[in-house]
Amino acid sequence: MASEEDVRAALMRIVDPARGTDLVSSGQVSSLSIADGVVSFVLEVDPARAASLEPLLQAAKTEVGELPGVTSVSAIMTAHAEAGQAKPVAPKTPVPDLGLKDFTPKPKAPAGPEKLPGVKHVVAIASGKGGVGKSTVSANLAVALAARGLKVGLLDADVYGPSQPRMLGVSGRPSSVNNIILPLRNHGVTVMSLGFMVEEEEAIVWRGPMLMGALQQMLSQVQWGTLDVLLVDLPPGTGDVQMTLCQKTAVAGAVVVSTPQDIALIDAKKGIDMFKRMETPILGIVENMAAFVCDGCGKMHHPFGHGGAKSEAEKQGVPFLGEVPLYLSIRTAGDSGAPIVAAKPEGEEALPFWSIADSLIDTLEKIE
Repeated sequence: MASEEDVRAALMRIVDPARGTDLVSSGQVSSLSIADGVVSFVLEVDPARAASLEPLLQAAKTEVGELPGVTSVSAIMTAHAEAGQAKPVAPKTPVPDLGLKDFTPKPKAPAGPEKLPGVKHVVAIASGKGGVGKSTVSANLAVALAARGLKVGLLDADVYGPSQPRMLGVSGRPSSVNNIILPLRNHGVTVMSLGFMVEEEEAIVWRGPMLMGALQQMLSQVQWGTLDVLLVDLPPGTGDVQMTLCQKTAVAGAVVVSTPQDIALIDAKKGIDMFKRMETPILGIVENMAAFVCDGCGKMHHPFGHGGAKSEAEKQGVPFLGEVPLYLSIRTAGDSGAPIVAAKPEGEEALPFWSIADSLIDTLEKIE
């Protein structure tokens, strides 16, 4: 099995012609790691040379991929200004390879968010912290809206943990025509995710500019078609992806998902505050994992407390869309690729999602 030293030796065989030195000696290689035959590394480059260095990156991947025991190579470029060089205001960061070999970033857009062609409403699904079931809510809400007759798209922008391919039962790499990505589709929902571009267990090791470039490409270079609503499943927190979405795209509003417990609500309030600062309306709050019925005693229990999200919605003056209890079947349905509203549409487990979908439809109908 190749070691890190072997990988570095292989990368030393790749010479940057403009510098006259190899990639390692010039300090361009970072974040090198090896795990179960998968080699990952980042190539830090001068933003002005990023486009011309793509062949160099491919040569590096090929050289490393020939080492014994290496099953795959994950390598990306990230913009890094040269020492003593002023950082540009808008670095020409290479857009991650989503299948568009000739993709060229659009010229600088006019100030202010832009409306996506053909998309009536863009709705962000957010959470202040991870582990609150945001992606589960996103998947079920998307399927429920589609079942109500809406044309629905779901963009999995949770770049560090893209789970929608598994939850919606879609796989494979999307194709492209004339530099436009053709998204996949299942359960009546048009889906795009970075999870289609990497192995399920492969980490996406990207810095902010790479994330923002990927998000903008998945929004503007995907053939979404005519949609009534595009749900955007955001990463947890209040980082680059959230801000880029609100700054660059006309967003109808955000749905914030939280559990009832105080620690989750503290982070949810931060998310609400961020959207307010970005002048993005809060369409409502969803309380997930609100309660469960014990199989043994038949009683209702509230392991994370109860009513916290509803109370917070009242304090914030925003709609409370509903609460979703803990059901084992919701988890197993998502793991199997058929959200509960698709697997058991008439079941009691699906009822909260139908209710939330109807509330959201009512809210969106009031937005021009």
